[in-house]
Amino acid sequence: MKDQDWPVTERPREKLLARGAATLSDTELLAIFLGTGTRNKSVMQLAGELLRQFRGVRGLLEADQAQLLEARGMGAAKSAQLRAALELMERYLQAGFDRGDPMTDPVTTGRFLKSKLRGYSREVFACLYLDNQHRLIRYEELFFGTIDGASVHPREVVKRVLFHNAAAVIFAHNHPSGVAEPSQADQRITDRLKSALLLVDVRVLDHLIVGDEQVMSFAKRGLL
Repeated sequence: MKDQDWPVTERPREKLLARGAATLSDTELLAIFLGTGTRNKSVMQLAGELLRQFRGVRGLLEADQAQLLEARGMGAAKSAQLRAALELMERYLQAGFDRGDPMTDPVTTGRFLKSKLRGYSREVFACLYLDNQHRLIRYEELFFGTIDGASVHPREVVKRVLFHNAAAVIFAHNHPSGVAEPSQADQRITDRLKSALLLVDVRVLDHLIVGDEQVMSFAKRGLL
């Protein structure tokens, strides 16, 4: 079916305006973004094929420029638009913290960290340095490991915390397996870091583990 043959009330853009974006499927949302199909495919067909090729929205957004350019129907313009859309999303998540909103909500903080850490195929340990009002000073990725784990050195963490003059910190790391559950090693390093920072009067507010769909909070689990 050609784009113009779709009933007006079922066209993605019209559905979004009438019912809201949350009512649309991934295919319909991508179709709005793409705008047009190709000579032989409607925009809905093209959107569906791209999502199947990249195994869903996440795979499409995490694809590099070369992979996008190889996909039929994308081209340089649509590939650039997609990368720009992803960057806008990340800047939107960052903007609230940049304007001085306290990082006190694990859900909002987790959403920000997912945009930063979920795409890695190896384990990455990051730190969010906060002032005494729990506002973000800086986000920094400190240690990079294999898919099995990262070596985290408390001495280096303390040095970076003092360098940024942080009053509190939130730790985070990803689990490339996709399962956001703490291991015994995660608990041990959290306890070591908390003890080390206690000596310099810096509070550890949370340690978040980023998985595929969920973000686990040590604070909410009562593990700090």
